[in-house]
Amino acid sequence: MATVTLATAQRVVVKIGSALLVDAATGALKADWLKGLAADVAQLKARGADVVLVSSGSIALGRGVLGLPAGGLALEQSQAAAAVGQIRLARAYEEVLSPLGIKTAQVLVTLEDSADRRRYLNSRATLETLLSYGVVPIVNENDTVATDEIRYGDNDRLAAQVAVTVGADLTVLLSDVDGFYSGNPKTDPAAEHYPVVAEITPALMSMAGDAGTGLSKGGMKTKLLAAQTATAAGCGLIITEGSRPNPLSALEAGARFTLFTARQDPSAARKHWIGSMKPQGTVMLDEGAVRALKGGKSLLPAGVTKVAGDFGRGEPVEIVGPDGAHIGAGLVRYTAEEARRLIGKRSDQIEETLGYPGRAALVHRDDMAL
Repeated sequence: MATVTLATAQRVVVKIGSALLVDAATGALKADWLKGLAADVAQLKARGADVVLVSSGSIALGRGVLGLPAGGLALEQSQAAAAVGQIRLARAYEEVLSPLGIKTAQVLVTLEDSADRRRYLNSRATLETLLSYGVVPIVNENDTVATDEIRYGDNDRLAAQVAVTVGADLTVLLSDVDGFYSGNPKTDPAAEHYPVVAEITPALMSMAGDAGTGLSKGGMKTKLLAAQTATAAGCGLIITEGSRPNPLSALEAGARFTLFTARQDPSAARKHWIGSMKPQGTVMLDEGAVRALKGGKSLLPAGVTKVAGDFGRGEPVEIVGPDGAHIGAGLVRYTAEEARRLIGKRSDQIEETLGYPGRAALVHRDDMAL
């Protein structure tokens, strides 16, 4: 598999840390830096790439507005600061991207949204739809409601999970360091820089420290954990220094970075993941539906002849032909009870049958492994 670069990537997730966006001393937004990033995003979009931004900064902006003291905050203070800062953060992105002809959307998530299959499918469908309309989603952890039990805790790992969700082929972590080193380059002049990492070994992990900047929650260890998640799903991950103007253009122009290479392409990794799950039920198809699936189509209710098992939305099901032969597996978009009611129904009959609008596909082709 060819190594993906920013110039060749078709779908890119870019993570922006608080320290890049917000001045630690004043709590003000770094407007000029953000305009440079917007120009970089416009350049990626102009060449046909999809872009998702995973942006920190809501708490940092909000605490400045509320006049909260430096240092650690109580949970309710953090959530209040996030509520105040989030609206300012979203508006800031809209103000720099809209003049460039780019629409934006705010997407707030928690760890539960990727851990729960139904929420995961809903998040994936929403993001895919936004990208299909040319929108740049601005994703952040929903700090106003998240507790420690349902938190990512840092946006490095959130960015990696978003990359997995949307099937990105590259994630870029804009950081305060220009890549991975054998030690802390700010304190150890002998620290060795790694331009490319093909495998994250225990020895490599032991080199990573935990300390971040005053505004950042993530250190190098969280970046390695993010790289593990991304590369296992077929997505390359780059760590590069982000504080320079137009950081993505600088990356393309030769700025130093570390690339963690993907082990396979995103589509193959996702198919393997789906195929490895234990099915919670079975969906039987007619011959026409089997031919459609093998031709790359999604599974529509019209081609279903039987539904067995008790499954919920987002759970894996086995897909079989009219003779019971195994065809594949997929993540179903309806409950077992809904699926039974939809057997043989055309897409334009779904709302009439269920009493509410539904998705056209019972199993979308992107959620299927044949």
